Amino acid sequence: MIQLEQEMMNTHTTFKIGGPAAYYMIPENEDEIMEALDFARVRKLPFYLLGRGSNVLFSDEGYPGVVIEIGRGLERMSVHQEGMVMVQAGIGLSTMAVRLAEAGLTGFEFAGGIPGTLGGGITMNAGAYGGEIKDCIVSATVLNEEGNKMVLSKKELELGYRSSIIQKEKYIVLQGTFSFEKGEREKIFSDMKELNQKRREKQPLEYPSAGSTFKRPEGYFAGKLIEDAGLRGYRIGDAQVSEKHCGFVINRGHATAEEVRRLIEEVQNRVREKFQVELEPEVRMVGKF
Repeated sequence: MIQLEQEMMNTHTTFKIGGPAAYYMIPENEDEIMEALDFARVRKLPFYLLGRGSNVLFSDEGYPGVVIEIGRGLERMSVHQEGMVMVQAGIGLSTMAVRLAEAGLTGFEFAGGIPGTLGGGITMNAGAYGGEIKDCIVSATVLNEEGNKMVLSKKELELGYRSSIIQKEKYIVLQGTFSFEKGEREKIFSDMKELNQKRREKQPLEYPSAGSTFKRPEGYFAGKLIEDAGLRGYRIGDAQVSEKHCGFVINRGHATAEEVRRLIEEVQNRVREKFQVELEPEVRMVGKF
């Protein structure tokens, strides 16, 4: 297991923002995940699970506990008969989508452009372009805070819009089991290419961000509300509401976590005042704010 001290989080997140984590650990198998959790427990330190670093904003002061990266060494995927697939939590969603396409399995094309890992994807019930993890998952193997391993069925996972029992109970995803239909390999790749092209055209991928900044309010689109509130391009320091897609807060180069926090708060206030709609951040803020 790789263990680092005072590791800067701006090098491990898609926002490219964040101060030092007291400890940064990279387990390469399930036993090492347990070792990392024991390390935090013995020292009475908080811990935070990280995949590819999307959907998260670390404080400028950093994180006073243990950041555990679930990725390298935890990326195995096995395809079984009748479209059943078992996948470890550290695999990238885009990598998983490509491997499924190569196997001629359809139903995961929507995830080809999502930057996170499967563990985070299951935890948040990740989705895009009309598809969600809950559409194809059968079960997930998780650890609870006591270190006990459990297999949760799709129903037990309680997958909703960007929510699951995993978030509520602070479980750790080890792997997922999925079911997919057979499809035409060329069409699957073609559909993925089309969705990724849409993503490049509509999202500000040329700047660091955490992905969509706000959850979709019922009956509305967050980006449209923000645009109609006159906030397209609005910025505080180097944190800016994207001019390309108002649902994204981007880092123009040297944004601080505090600037992003203030910008998110300002957007929430303006939208609330103008439309009486509450915008809930999708981005998780970790550390002291």
